[in-house]
Amino acid sequence: MNQALSLIWSILLVLLICGTVFVILSSNSDSGKKVSWILVVTLLPAIGIILYIVFGLDMRNPAYYMKKHKPFFDAFERNADERTKKLLFGTETERKIREGYRDLSRLLTNGNGTTVCEDNRIEVITSGRRKFDALVNDILNAKHHIHMEYFYFKQDDGSKRIKELLMKKAREGVKVRFIYENIANIKIAPRYYYEMKKAGVEVVKFTNPKFSLLRLSAQLNYRDHRKIVVIDGNIGYTGGMNISDDYFLKWRDTHLRITGNAVSSLQYSFMNSFISSGGHIDEDFAPYFPEHEAFEEGDRLVQVVPDEPDFQWPVLQMGAVWTVQHTSRYLYIQTPYFVPPEPLLQALKSTALKGADVRIMIPAKADLFFMGPANRAYFQECLEAGIKIYEKSGRFIHSKTIVSDDYLSIIGSANMDNRSLELSYEVNAYIYDENMARMNREIFLKDQEECRQVLLEEWIRRPWYKKAIQTVLKLFSPLL
Repeated sequence: MNQALSLIWSILLVLLICGTVFVILSSNSDSGKKVSWILVVTLLPAIGIILYIVFGLDMRNPAYYMKKHKPFFDAFERNADERTKKLLFGTETERKIREGYRDLSRLLTNGNGTTVCEDNRIEVITSGRRKFDALVNDILNAKHHIHMEYFYFKQDDGSKRIKELLMKKAREGVKVRFIYENIANIKIAPRYYYEMKKAGVEVVKFTNPKFSLLRLSAQLNYRDHRKIVVIDGNIGYTGGMNISDDYFLKWRDTHLRITGNAVSSLQYSFMNSFISSGGHIDEDFAPYFPEHEAFEEGDRLVQVVPDEPDFQWPVLQMGAVWTVQHTSRYLYIQTPYFVPPEPLLQALKSTALKGADVRIMIPAKADLFFMGPANRAYFQECLEAGIKIYEKSGRFIHSKTIVSDDYLSIIGSANMDNRSLELSYEVNAYIYDENMARMNREIFLKDQEECRQVLLEEWIRRPWYKKAIQTVLKLFSPLL
């Protein structure tokens, strides 16, 4: 009897493994990710199948996206005026972009529906203390609303100060709306958010797992990695900094403070997430999308580009590949996690091989134990192609920036890895401006003074055990 049950179990397990492998092979994932998941499923069958169901299923589905976001689309169509719709979806401003970059703007617009905006002023913030001080001041001066969406909103001193200010403004009658990523902040007790609700803050959690296998997979695996603040529709923040003393006091990161029309694009992204996550904004939308003055000086062309796994296309990955491929002189990249999807990796190597100055800066010491060797798993092929790699010592660098050819700057929340470019909800700002690009290039070069350049001749002589660890992690890198 036991032998028969054992045989039946073995047959069922083999069939389950074969079925899972067939699903993996039939998915739209790239070949590297497929190989990685097949290895996990075949080497660790029971655990691997569970992991694939929860973290590996490809949920990119335009029909699901439209269903999920329908409450917001209906509310926007009903409550937004024609000026706002033209600002967010009109294409007239595209002609102000340098001719060679208009295709990029059109790609990003078609990928997620928002367009480039003119009349913006931007402060590039490279100090966490500066971000904290500016944000505190802007919150204190808010008159109508404060909208905030963060991946991490912690319980340390700086975070509690921001929380207290949000509650204070809500008690004063300002409409304060707050989205938190509850999976990322799972250690924070519900009472932390209940205190905010009691003070009048409208709090919604972005991730709300339900007991449905496919829904559970999507909600646990696809995380809200965005960092967005909108105050009175006039001031916006986005970039790499979360709400935490790590960012305010310790780490080196890059963030943006924006005033002007691009704030409306950040507002659109926030309100989409808020309503789609169960929040309600039933009133006239006009106060949330105020008309902005035209700037005679300091005007920047900015395109805010949200991305999410429910979109039909991985728009941020496509935008990054386009940027790399169209670089002719130089491309400087800062990222804490360098585990690029295959299309992006090939584009980087091709651009270096054609003679462009391609530089990648990562932290000398990663914040996650497995990311150090994972980051370095691609070093040799990049170095062989002529890419220059720099390891930054001192403060951990968490910046996610790209600057190219003294014209295009990209600053946002997306890392250069599979999770950011295919699985997470992200937002990047594409800035089409010569002066801004030169400023970001100088920021990179200043950080480079604290770096050690990795050279190919020394890299190939690294210890055998490091090579082995990096080789193994490279197999699983599409899953990181």
